[in-house]
Amino acid sequence: MPGQGTADRPAGPSGVRLESRGMPPRLLLCTRTTDYRHDSIPDAVAAVRALGGFAVEHTEDPADLERPLDGFAAVVFLSTSGDVLTPAGRERLERYVRSGGGFAGVHAAACTEYGWPYYGELLGARFTRHPAYQPGRALVADPAHPATRRLPSVWEFTDEWYDFDHAPSGGARVLLRADETSYEGGGMGADHPLAWCYERGPGGGRVFYTALGHAAGAYRDPVFLAHLNGGLTWAATAAQ
Repeated sequence: MPGQGTADRPAGPSGVRLESRGMPPRLLLCTRTTDYRHDSIPDAVAAVRALGGFAVEHTEDPADLERPLDGFAAVVFLSTSGDVLTPAGRERLERYVRSGGGFAGVHAAACTEYGWPYYGELLGARFTRHPAYQPGRALVADPAHPATRRLPSVWEFTDEWYDFDHAPSGGARVLLRADETSYEGGGMGADHPLAWCYERGPGGGRVFYTALGHAAGAYRDPVFLAHLNGGLTWAATAAQ
């Protein structure tokens, strides 16, 4: 079935990012779950396909991440949960990012691969808890990034407002913060990142993460879709 399992991939020499040949950036969109599964996943996949500008390949087959990933501009973990990769897949993904491949995580991507230390390093922080799904405010910390450029400086949104084990460090560029005064149950205080990115050069790829995107309605919200599109586009662009 298209979008599931092993996919046809264009052959190409190692390290070639296909968008450099004038082709749309290819995204490998993984939504495999072995723990909590979000009902919004089908809506999220459809929304990413509809963004335009990407060639999207969707999979929930871990074997698809054991194969060479060089033909993809970015690998995207969208509301994945639990252990989703085989040992060979872990090795392949690490090698891919270290050699310049992009990576993006959306929402429950931070609830993934807790037993693999490199994944925590890759993403920058891990999910610990969230309060009830409720309205709140996200504050733009970096308006110059493609993921925030089209957002209001104070963004009213409804989500789960994830807490993390720590604020991302190691050169993270924080893009959005949660305003914990705007909702009940926040646990990180004034420095509560919601979206961030890294540039792993020289040689390493770009990494983008957003904690938002819990509910199906997010994937019909034009502001959230602008945020998501900007983050995916940035991650899929080869670092200079």
